[in-house]
Amino acid sequence: MPDDARPAHEAGVRNALTAGYALLRKGGSAVDAVEAAVAVMEDDETFDAGRGSFLTRAGTVQLDALLMDGGSSWDGRPGTLRAGGVACVERLLNPIHAARIVLDKSPHVYFVGRDAENFVASHGMTLVDNSELVIDRERARLEDAQNKERAGLPDDTFSGNLADHDTVGAVALDVTGDLAAATSTGGTLNKEPGRVGDSSLIGCGCYADNRSAAVSLTGWGEPIMKLVLGKWAVDRVASGVAAAQAADDAIAYLFRRLGGHGGIILLGPDGRYGIAHNTPRMAWGVRTEHGADVGTVIEPTA
Repeated sequence: MPDDARPAHEAGVRNALTAGYALLRKGGSAVDAVEAAVAVMEDDETFDAGRGSFLTRAGTVQLDALLMDGGSSWDGRPGTLRAGGVACVERLLNPIHAARIVLDKSPHVYFVGRDAENFVASHGMTLVDNSELVIDRERARLEDAQNKERAGLPDDTFSGNLADHDTVGAVALDVTGDLAAATSTGGTLNKEPGRVGDSSLIGCGCYADNRSAAVSLTGWGEPIMKLVLGKWAVDRVASGVAAAQAADDAIAYLFRRLGGHGGIILLGPDGRYGIAHNTPRMAWGVRTEHGADVGTVIEPTA
């Protein structure tokens, strides 16, 4: 994240906080809040979610998203941990809204590709042409990446020096004590079409359970998936580890075990939270009744 990109990232996060917290102040659910916050960032071309996302090797945008409710029931049955996810969708401006439709309207959890698009369209969501998601900045990035590839230069996408993954996510705690988490991404630059990362996979890039914590992750998806890192982190909170420490431990484990780079936001049922990353920067924000705080760097806890 270059210096001149910091203001846009911080502004985007602040706008997301405003949208999500406005619902919480009115007594809205944590699910509503994280959906609203993530949708704001999907609409912001600063981030790798929605319009402006990284392009696949084929020059298209493919989007993944997950929304998880840590406490509510489905059809009146308790303890079901409602969740909805979509992957490899190409004709949706806001995949997080599609994830919400899956959560609310289907007993299934996960839909992919054209069938995911058709399902949410049958419930009123508008489909768009993929070209509406593509912007010139990302065409230039893809061309540069493929030129380097043809020249035999090393791929530095996941070296830790390129902090431009920009997956977006949110976690929230509402007045009833329910937790929720949401994550949305356009994936990685120059990825093979059909590749799905950690963001939309339960327990990997996103998870929520009132008995443990809510979490969202960003970064290099393959190591995060292999470690099921979101569930790893919330289980630490359930065992009594403070959220701040669990967040630091998760990112340290990611690097120690697989050399992975990324970031995490983690929120416990007591309202305590943790934020950590081992990339040079990661846009983050917190909103409570005491106000908002945003930034691009979090120092590890002592």
